Amino acid sequence: MLQRHIQHLYWRAGFGESLAVIKASEKYSAQQIFQKMLQDSAQFQLIEVVDSDELAMLQDDFKKMKRDESKNGNRDFKKDFKKERRQEQGILNTTWIDLMATEKSALREKIALFWHGHLVSRVLNPVFSQSYLNTLRKYALGNFGDLLMAISKEPSMLQFLNNKQNKKSSPNENFARELMELFTLGRGNYTENDIKEVARAFTGWDSDKNGQFVFQEKNHDSGEKTIFGKKGNFNGEDVIKMILENKQTALFITTKIYKHFVNENVDALKVEDLAKRFYKTNYDIKDLFENIFTSNWFYDDKNIGSHIKSPVELLVGIRRTLGLSFENPQPDLFVQKVLGQVLLFPPNVAGWAGGRNWIDSSSLLFRMQLPALIFSGKENDTSAKNDGDVNTEYQTKKRNFRAVINWENVRNNLSSKEDSHLDELSDFLLQVTVNQSIKNKLISQSSSGTIKKKIANLMMLPEYQVC
Repeated sequence: MLQRHIQHLYWRAGFGESLAVIKASEKYSAQQIFQKMLQDSAQFQLIEVVDSDELAMLQDDFKKMKRDESKNGNRDFKKDFKKERRQEQGILNTTWIDLMATEKSALREKIALFWHGHLVSRVLNPVFSQSYLNTLRKYALGNFGDLLMAISKEPSMLQFLNNKQNKKSSPNENFARELMELFTLGRGNYTENDIKEVARAFTGWDSDKNGQFVFQEKNHDSGEKTIFGKKGNFNGEDVIKMILENKQTALFITTKIYKHFVNENVDALKVEDLAKRFYKTNYDIKDLFENIFTSNWFYDDKNIGSHIKSPVELLVGIRRTLGLSFENPQPDLFVQKVLGQVLLFPPNVAGWAGGRNWIDSSSLLFRMQLPALIFSGKENDTSAKNDGDVNTEYQTKKRNFRAVINWENVRNNLSSKEDSHLDELSDFLLQVTVNQSIKNKLISQSSSGTIKKKIANLMMLPEYQVC
């Protein structure tokens, strides 16, 4: 395979790879490389930052203290309790970032990141967040029906979309609406009456304080319902099965995956073919991505360099391609906050808009300054926007960007001809061609510079923001 095509695969199916990995892959086909990525992602390892039993006990203490405001030290206890929970959310975030940046399972983590922006949930309880995150990662490459069912029963989702308040006596339609509009069928493929009836089917779905799904039969509406033109005593599981039986679900999911992993300009015929196979395989996620990443058309010029890196892709990509690690995890959080994509804190139930929405004048400036900040290790002058939420203050703390990078490893994979290093690094770091005048300027800036300086100059170009 061509180096550019190999890098295209590693960027879209992962977060880029080191020059050593790229060069070692040149003798393999797309099918072989993808199969290796699948193999490396086969093992699933739980993220275990928070102890659910311990937190449940602390929550009981917290509730007792709330009932007795007169207790000495109550105010300090509550403050410390909330602070520790916020810190745990931050550790969950940076733990996942580290997995993306360092582990072999880049394919699993990349697909899980996509599902995080699609099957959206956001809560402040770190036990619920951890469970939700692990479910995304566990089913990322499995069966979409299994993923949908598992996520629908996550305490995080039940809380975020108000299904804990969905009871026979007072149905709440929030989860029912988003399940169909954003997660599966898409707008226009269900009726307002379907929303009301689906909400009734999900009454009684709840979770306990330990984050375990529970079915509260006393709160469930067991009466007859009419959903998608069918009558029956349907429950939540029945609804999910009915949604999956509708071919529109396969088309909706496949279209979104194509826009995210291939090109925002959708090729309707290709998407239709992909969706038909996705439906025929009973929503086999692994098969769908293999079908995409090993197709000749995936490597068409129009698809390479057409994707604007999300903040997480940019951050993890820098770390993964250079083998970089920060001395302190705070920069991982700070970069996400400044650029507008904080893991576990999506802006709303629709997730991050993505595409050109990632870029504005201020974010582009910070993106282009980021390599210099990292390579210099200095504390930056940029301030992360404070949204006034005490629960996100920890994301805005400034720290220096001191990082560990083994520049010798990078140098060892370049040729012995120093005059060609800039071209070699440009081919490695950039998926689009740089204007000749800009290239000439780079040559003059880097002619007597180190590998570090050459890489910094290339990464600070607007062209580095796409893959």
